[in-house]
Amino acid sequence: MYQFFVEPSQIQGNRIVITGSDVNHIKNVLRMKPGEKIRVCTRNGQNYFCSISDITESFVRADILEKEAESTELPCRIYLFQGLPKNDKMELIIQKAVELGVYEIIPVAMKNCVVKLDAKKAAAKTARWQGIAESAAKQSKRSLIPKVSEPVSYKEAVAYAMKLDQKLVPYENERGMAATREAVEAVRPGESIGIFIGPEGGFAPEEIEAVKGEMKLISLGSRILRTETAGFTTLAILMYHIETSCLEKSN
Repeated sequence: MYQFFVEPSQIQGNRIVITGSDVNHIKNVLRMKPGEKIRVCTRNGQNYFCSISDITESFVRADILEKEAESTELPCRIYLFQGLPKNDKMELIIQKAVELGVYEIIPVAMKNCVVKLDAKKAAAKTARWQGIAESAAKQSKRSLIPKVSEPVSYKEAVAYAMKLDQKLVPYENERGMAATREAVEAVRPGESIGIFIGPEGGFAPEEIEAVKGEMKLISLGSRILRTETAGFTTLAILMYHIETSCLEKSN
């Protein structure tokens, strides 16, 4: 079932009006017809099962059949602080992080980042990245579209993360999985979690020193992971822990 996002103002009684680029996608790409079922989510997290009633050049109208009670969101908000990678790796990172349940992605300019973005380039990149996040949210049936922030400095990222409940830093020089298991098992549903991932060149020693005692340094195993793999791995571990914790509580 295809999914689309709308603003709360687009809900009109028992109907939802879809506008913008999704109209062309429904009409000319998917070639959908009246009577077909779709899932519609508002940007504040409300989910509806609907049946298309009208398709025009400027809007698609759908009748609400049922309001979905359960959200597809994790009961924790995970913030990914990603060191800016080379080439188009950030696009892959955003796509997969959204699929794995991230709440917000914050690109971070770190000492060993090769990529340098001025304000104009950063704004253009962020707009593209946000579009990728929205597409991935539709595909993975998210109840909301994760935000992709404009790139920030490492100092700004650390200050932002200090407001969160848990802060994890996968670091290639950490050894032993016992601390990793302890840090993950300490996460509770409802908490906010920050994950710091270094760029291709890794964290600079002074960047690690700046967060020692404030964040939990963890290992992801005895192998060195690429910057894109490290984020996926940490998110997958957290997703499994959070979802199974909720399942155990419900039984």
